[in-house]
Amino acid sequence: MELTLQKPGDHYFIRSVTDQGIQVVDDHYTGPVIISASRLITDWPVESVDQLDEPQLERIFQLTPEIVLIGTGSKQELLPPRLLMCFYSRNIGVEIMTTDAACRTFNVLISESRNAVAALLPRI
Repeated sequence: MELTLQKPGDHYFIRSVTDQGIQVVDDHYTGPVIISASRLITDWPVESVDQLDEPQLERIFQLTPEIVLIGTGSKQELLPPRLLMCFYSRNIGVEIMTTDAACRTFNVLISESRNAVAALLPRI
């Protein structure tokens, strides 16, 4: 799914998402990534929602977002309440959705200059 052809500014944005991976600006990634307007983390070792835990979320929290989008692949999966509390206790909004939806939403939030972070799992 092509999301944008134009470079909308001097920040990271997601150009497309397919079964083969996620294209951020002009680079293609096949594994999980964490992305904000100014940072791209490609060594996030989480392949499924089941592997998420507090230490893995800490990589996201270090970016000090106001909202986090978690893309759970081709199917939406919910986080356990104990992990949701990690966000709420830090006053960080969190939305869990498919990776496609998270990519689209991330681009919109970033274009509005929102302090958003997307943690994206592959569309497997």
